[in-house]
Amino acid sequence: MQVQLSHPSRTVEIKGPKRAKDVLRELNLVVEAHLVIRGDELVTEDEMLADQDHIEIRPVISGGT
Repeated sequence: MQVQLSHPSRTVEIKGPKRAKDVLRELNLVVEAHLVIRGDELVTEDEMLADQDHIEIRPVISGGT
């Protein structure tokens, strides 16, 4: 699957099928600190991702005043 990462911006290829949380772990990313997006939909950490999927991983950003 093609994985687009936001910080730093890069694209990597990962063999599927894999659960979203396993993809994050393979990339050494904290599961709770990142969002996995397939198309226009947020993917849950237990959802299976296929070899042909194109996903984007974004860090969770919180803020306030």
